[in-house]
Amino acid sequence: MQNTLDVGRSRRETILWASYVRRSSRKCGKGQREPQNSPEPPEKLCSKRRRELTFEAGEFVYLKVSPLRGTKRFHTRGKLAPRYIGPYKIKKKIGDLAYELELPEHLSGVHLVFHVSQLRKCLRLSEDQISPEAIDLQDNLEYLEYPVQILDRAEKGTRRIRIPVCKVLWSNHSEREATWEKESELREKYPYLFQNE
Repeated sequence: MQNTLDVGRSRRETILWASYVRRSSRKCGKGQREPQNSPEPPEKLCSKRRRELTFEAGEFVYLKVSPLRGTKRFHTRGKLAPRYIGPYKIKKKIGDLAYELELPEHLSGVHLVFHVSQLRKCLRLSEDQISPEAIDLQDNLEYLEYPVQILDRAEKGTRRIRIPVCKVLWSNHSEREATWEKESELREKYPYLFQNE
């Protein structure tokens, strides 16, 4: 009695096909693991390099703030690394991941409890601290950046189109962190930069 798959095949083709199926099923069986030898769960794999960040009451930490720039590129909230202000003393630990900070009086509109991801450990108290008064911090821990001066000009573009760009020095940043922005956008949003022309 012939199998329905073997209809139209010669006996030799059927034997070759059966031996191929047996070999491939043996190969597939070698790669499979037994349930007791299964790999570790994903939680263990992802946490091998993770370092739990914990603080004690009385330690000093920096608080993360977010810059908002007037000219936005690629819909991001600023091109440079996030800044931290402080250091501030930890009053107490609330749960595993939250801490209550001692904030100064001018930050009275900010909630006192922060998640551990918003904090950075202060290794030593230094004299050159970023004060919140210097960057005009808002209640939602964001501050506005504005262009201070134009450092350089250039033209960029393709064969047909020339786009004038300006190298802009932003507030609270050094010349090394200056960025290139479109001149048309700067003229529209910050006309005071071009008054001396």
